[in-house]
Amino acid sequence: MNKNLRFLRACRSQPVDATPVWFMRQAGRYMAEYRELRKTHSILALAKTPELACEVTLQPLRALPIDAAILFADILLVVEPMGLQLTFAPGPSISNPVRTEADIKRLKAAGAAAELGCVFEAVRLIRRETEGRQALIGFAGAPFTVASYMIEGGPSDHYKITKAMMADRPDLWDVLMRKVRTVTAEYLEAQVAAGAQAVQLFDSWIGALSPEQYRRHVRPHSKWVLDRLEKTGVPVISFGTGTNGFLEDFAGAGGSVIGVDWRIDLDTARRRIGKKAVQGNLDPVLLFSGKKALKAAVKDIIDRNGGRKGHIFNLGHGILPTTPVDSVKRTAEWVHEMSAS
Repeated sequence: MNKNLRFLRACRSQPVDATPVWFMRQAGRYMAEYRELRKTHSILALAKTPELACEVTLQPLRALPIDAAILFADILLVVEPMGLQLTFAPGPSISNPVRTEADIKRLKAAGAAAELGCVFEAVRLIRRETEGRQALIGFAGAPFTVASYMIEGGPSDHYKITKAMMADRPDLWDVLMRKVRTVTAEYLEAQVAAGAQAVQLFDSWIGALSPEQYRRHVRPHSKWVLDRLEKTGVPVISFGTGTNGFLEDFAGAGGSVIGVDWRIDLDTARRRIGKKAVQGNLDPVLLFSGKKALKAAVKDIIDRNGGRKGHIFNLGHGILPTTPVDSVKRTAEWVHEMSAS
């Protein structure tokens, strides 16, 4: 079997010769090559310059035995064509956050994603480089995660302003989410048109919600995006952290693959998710452990999958900045060795 088909086959729960593996944030600060580029280029410059985005995407493919590339970009690129001002200093900051009805009314929705042509050109460049070797994954932030950044103006510990809008002005929240979901869907559809062979929707902060908040205020909008993306014919991965309290609802919202974090055993997650393929779920911190402990953790996940079809090995969230590259490489090698048929 052509190993380069592993990832796409696993997404569709088809037989594979070994479990495919890739890592969220596999391109980034933990790699010396990336840090060298950052000496002369900002994050936004890297993401908006197709040749540089292509180079950063390819860096981990040269260093690691992984089965998929993921486009180097940022989930907040979409807020700029919508009318918001984004900077990184060093983390993301939006200087004109969305707080009022007038703020939301000013946001551009339909057609805004078309202004991100630099991203689609990067996808085309990467696809030419990865063709025949690795699958290419496109991605976007899910509506809740992107909307929370837009409202809070940056990362947040408690999402006080976001949850207040949800609770006090559900009508306003709904208008905002409808705009964000439109841009998200158009953005991902354009990535697929440019050559992405799968897409992932990142709901990185979804675990901040109660099950009822998720079901009432978020799930309908996520489902709208996921349903629309599945019509493209490429595998759609729905990933969220902290979803254990509403995993069945999260998985039922859509996506051909459900990504889970490390706070749940993989076999338990599979029982709760049902027949869909699953992605995960090593704790990123374990990549700092010694070889013996790390190898045991990898084996535990492979064993919990029990040889079932439809498993993509990944972390429960992204690679941390100072992670040893050798640990990431060994993990990928072990996954292939332990699962080889």
